[in-house]
Order: sequence, then C-alpha cells, then structure tokens
Amino acid sequence: MAKVIGIDLGTTNSCIAVMDGGKPKVIENAEGARTTPSIVAFAKDGERLIGQPAKRQAVTNPDNTIFAVKRLIGRRFDDPMTKKDMELVPYDIAKGPNGDAWVKAGGEEYSPSQISAFILQKMKETAESYLGETVTQAVITVPAYFNDAQRQATKDAGQIAGLEVLRIINEPTAAALAYGLDKQDGKTIAVYDLGGGTFDISILEIGDGVFEVKSTNGDTFLGGEDFDAKLVEYLAADFKKAESIDLTKDKLALQRLKEAAEKAKIELSSAQSTEVNLPFITADQNGPKHLVKTITRADLERLVADLIKRTMEPCKKALADAGVTASEISEVVLVGGMTRMPKVREAVKEFFGKEPHTGVNPDEVVAMGAAIQAGVLQGDVKDVLLLDVTPLSLGIETLGGVFTRMIDRNTTIPAKKSQVYSTADDNQQAVTIRVFQGEREMAADNKLLGQFDLVGIPPAPRGVPQIEVTFDIDANGLVNVSAKDKGTGKEQQIRIQASGGLSDSDIDQMVKDAERFAEEDKKRREAAEAKNNAESLVHTTEAQLAEHGDKVDASLKGEIEAAIAETKSAIEGGDAEAMKAKAQELATVAMKLGQAIYEKEQAAAASPEAEAPKADDGVVDAEFSEVDDNKA
Repeated sequence: MAKVIGIDLGTTNSCIAVMDGGKPKVIENAEGARTTPSIVAFAKDGERLIGQPAKRQAVTNPDNTIFAVKRLIGRRFDDPMTKKDMELVPYDIAKGPNGDAWVKAGGEEYSPSQISAFILQKMKETAESYLGETVTQAVITVPAYFNDAQRQATKDAGQIAGLEVLRIINEPTAAALAYGLDKQDGKTIAVYDLGGGTFDISILEIGDGVFEVKSTNGDTFLGGEDFDAKLVEYLAADFKKAESIDLTKDKLALQRLKEAAEKAKIELSSAQSTEVNLPFITADQNGPKHLVKTITRADLERLVADLIKRTMEPCKKALADAGVTASEISEVVLVGGMTRMPKVREAVKEFFGKEPHTGVNPDEVVAMGAAIQAGVLQGDVKDVLLLDVTPLSLGIETLGGVFTRMIDRNTTIPAKKSQVYSTADDNQQAVTIRVFQGEREMAADNKLLGQFDLVGIPPAPRGVPQIEVTFDIDANGLVNVSAKDKGTGKEQQIRIQASGGLSDSDIDQMVKDAERFAEEDKKRREAAEAKNNAESLVHTTEAQLAEHGDKVDASLKGEIEAAIAETKSAIEGGDAEAMKAKAQELATVAMKLGQAIYEKEQAAAASPEAEAPKADDGVVDAEFSEVDDNKA
C-alpha cells in the first residue's frame, strides 16, 4: 500500500515527513537539507528552479523569483493585504482572470496555487526518491486562521501537483499531534505558531489519544517576513541618511539587503551583535558604495517590538473563546522559526506565566504532525482522534446587509447546520444567497466566499415561502452551502469557490502545465547527465590516448580522435540524445584502445626478452635490462 505523506507547505520553507516504523520521519531533499525554501524562480533560459537553487540566484534575478506566495494564496487582487504585499516583494503581482491576486514571472502569469504546486511537486519527488515508489496522496497543512478560499486554493495546489489531498489540517493542530502522540495524561496546551508569514494560536485539550481543539485565532499576515522587512527598512534608511542613496529603488540591492537582514536576524538569536557587510551595494559618480553596519540584539528587539506585541491580542481572544485562563495552560508549545528569537520566547513566557516547551523542532514538528494524521487516515496509527474547529464564523447576508451567523467560530468540524429563511418582498420569485466568513456585524465587512441564486419560487406574500439554508463544513474546513425551497422541493447548492477561485477547467489546465514543466525539467536533467557522462568519457579517453598513443596503430588513433571530436561537437550542440549516441560510439572505440594496449602488454610479457629478467630474482624493472646482455 502506497504511503500517504505529510507536507508542511510553509511561507518561507516547506518540510515533508512520512510514518516510518510507527514514528514520523522527516525526509531530506536532494541537497541533504531537512527543509526546502518555498521559492520558485524562472531563469533567463526558461528553466524553472525550485528550492535552494532558486534561492541562490534570487539576488541577480529578483523579478522572476517568487517567494512567500502563501501570503497571496486565496486572496483577491483588491484585498488590502495584497496591496501591502506589493510593497514588500520585488516581483509583480497582477490581477488574475478571476479577480484573484496572481504573480508575474518569466513573461507569464501564474496563480499562487500554481506556484505552490511547483513546490509541492518538488516535495513529492523528494518523497518518491526516498520511498522508491510513486506517491499520490498527501495531508497538507495550512495556518489555522486560513479562511475557506485559502484552504480551497491550497487543496487546488495539491491537485495541480498530482496529489490527492486526503486532508487539509491546521498547522498548530499538527504540531500538537506530534508533541502529544506519546503523552497519555490529560492536559490543556497552547500552540504558539509564529512562522515565516503567518501567526496562529490554538488551545487544545489532549489526553488518551484525543486531541480536541477548543479555540483558535491568529493573523495570516504576520511572520518572519515582516521582521525581515523592519530590518531592511532600518538598514535602507540608515544608508540613505549617510549616502543620500535610496536602496529601496534598486531591486538587486534590495534583494541583497533582504538576504542580509534574514541572516542577521537569525544570527541575533544566538549572538548579541552581528555585522551586515555588503560591499559594492551601489555606486554613484564618486565610485562604489559599501554598506557596513553593526546591529545589536537590542536594535532588532526595538525594531520588531510592535510585531511581537501584535501576537498577544489573538492569544487573549483564543483563551477567552476556550474559556480558560493563562494559568490553566499546562504547556506552551512553540512552532515556527521565529519562535527561536529570545524576545519572542520572553513575551510568551510573560503572557502565559511559564517557560515555553522547547522540546520539539519548530521547523519540522508541523510536517511530522501531518505525517501522523496521514498515518491515522491510512490506518497505520491507531487510537488517535483529532477534533478540530472552524476558525471563523460562517453565515449569510440578510435584510439590511446584516451578517447572520449560521456556524460560530471554534465550532468542532465536521459540522452541519440548517436554518429556515423567507422572502423580503411580495411575489419574490428568486433569492440570492450570499455566503460570508468573519466576525463583523455587517456582511460587507466580512470575507465574501461566494453567492448563488435559488430561482423558481412560486409567487406568494413576503414571509410565506420557506427557504432552508444548510451549511456543511467538512473535516478539511471546506464549506458547502445549499438552499432548498420547502414548498417546491427545488434545491440549489454550491461548493464555495472563492468569489474568484479556480474552476475545474482552470485546474485541469494547470495540471497539464505542471506536467509539461515536469517533463521539461526531466529533459534538462537528462541533458545535464548526458553532458556530464560525455565530458567525463572524453577526458578519460584523451588521457589514455596521451599516455598510450604510441602503443596503437595510426588508423585506430585516428578513429579515436575522430570519435572524440564528434562527441565534443555533440556536447556543444546540447542535444541529450546526440550526446548519448556519440558518447556510446566513443565508448565503443575507447574499448578498442584498451584492448590494443592490453594486447601490446601481453605480447611484450610473452616475449623471451621480457621473460629473462624473471629468472634473476623476479627483477622486472626496465633499468636492469643490461642483465639480459650479460646472460646472453
């Protein structure tokens, strides 16, 4: 039975794990790293790069290097957060055909689901090379505070990557699974998850294999990327003050600054100060300029104090919704790379009144939890029951633009609820059901998930027709809504597909595109391998010919030289099949060279002159050949 893999699709890095011998195991990628940068780049020659290779070339190709795309997934182009993101990234964000935010790179436009699919494809390949079998099913994690559109877009990404997504699971819940799998005693825990782009806080009760989420809260636009941005802003302002040059207007300089800021931020978690040293960052008429600046831990803490403070409000709300106080929390589990920052740990300790638990790897624990959930779904992990919640209230717009809640936030999922409504006007023959998600009192202030019409209602005075609206949330947190006229039995339903979202035909096309890219990647890889093999063979054959050329006749020597020249020409041509064919021909000719050398040596060994020295105590060195003359 094929394995189901667990994937933590992160804003900054992604991680993959699988159940191995009853325990979750993180799988290393081709570069030997346990996490893969969530970065996709398109090189000038059209090559698609994913992960570390994409990150390495970001400084020289910022326009076509897509990072932190998770912040755009499931978002509309006119979303205020999209506008905010535009100020933070060097690549272009465009309005997609469905009104969603898309990205531009390599002369094409891609939906965030497509870019995420490329990352998932890389993770899928990593798992396949480790397991030695095809992987088709996965459990993928999302921030607990992701709305329906963002969850659906993540599921679409899995489908585009060729994966059947068995379950979308909340990141803090996954972390709790990994943390509490071997703990039997009942306790209430808080999972504080501050990652690269999002923040979540979840309160759970765990014990005897039951993991029950009591409440969740968060901010889908708060994470390490924002901490980096504060540092970039500070360094750019300092440089502008000293040199009167604005580095934020130079994309290449800005990308170098961003990488240096991230490195400095990480170093300051273990050191009290670090130096940002960027030679030749820019130039003016007086020559090149260098950026050299020492930053202390106190500097960084001062710059990001407001960001750390922003995580505390969701913590308060989550505790209130769960009906517990900070002192009733037995353990605080830290998740996400940003929780390595001492100031963050200090803030968590101050809020909850206890030292946070640091026994889990914050970069890997979510993927491990996803693998455990995959094991549960596959039947490999027994006696584990996961009860998650919906993060935001769901409802419809009613008379006067009011948001009428159908399912409250923090309701355990799966959940189903029906409510009967009526018409607002006499003889009204159709109603429009507008579905929203959020916590505001007016519908327009919340996130519109979608809308549909129920038509063919028989004419009747207002308030008489009975229209039953049913909300159904599945275990992935995805919403289905139906409306039924109880008089006629007519029914209309929709799977919520964000006001934009991707249609089935969009996804089918993107699956084809992803397969095409995978095929192109395979061809490039084969070409690189063919080139390496051919070059290696040319080098070896040339070396043999230089050393033993005097031992073969002129015709064979000419044949070998011609084969070498043809192989070199094929290498320059770059066609994989031609390189393979010419390398094969060269290998055949090179065998003749080896044979000729071997035959020559055998003939020499068999001659009486060669045998004579052996009589003299086995001496075979050529310099003793005069011994032959003495004995003759």
